[in-house]
Amino acid sequence: MPATKQIHTISVLVENKFGVLSRVAGLFSGRGYNIHSLNVAPCEDPRFSRMNIDVKEAGEKLDQVIKQLSKLVNVVEVIDFRDEPTIYREIVLMRVGFAEGESKSSILETANIFGAKVLDATRSTITLEISGGEFRINRFLNLMEDYDVQMVIRSGKIAVLKPEK
Repeated sequence: MPATKQIHTISVLVENKFGVLSRVAGLFSGRGYNIHSLNVAPCEDPRFSRMNIDVKEAGEKLDQVIKQLSKLVNVVEVIDFRDEPTIYREIVLMRVGFAEGESKSSILETANIFGAKVLDATRSTITLEISGGEFRINRFLNLMEDYDVQMVIRSGKIAVLKPEK
């Protein structure tokens, strides 16, 4: 029976050099692998960036992706989070509109229940920020569908290994 394709997160520590992102993305596209989400940002040492890549592959294909990433020039480290205790988070920014005279209170109440922060408000919109695990984010977005959601921007998953102690 083939392994189920789930979304797996891989962390890749790379040198901050021109073309590294292009080579990593090229590895995926050239081999027919799909990137579900990709985050890249400088890390604790400014000479390096950390990429969090979500891929929808399983078993040998996922192992092959990891091996191929490890061989790329400017890749320092690849972490496979499959069998490691890991903390995952995602951030969402969302703009919600409402008609003049319409109450913002139900939007704010739903946001408050999920711990979303109000980042900005105008006479016709509220901009919210929420962070958390995938299940929590999806539940929040599902409830917000009852309102005039004008824009949703998701960061994709970021991950860090849990410390041993």
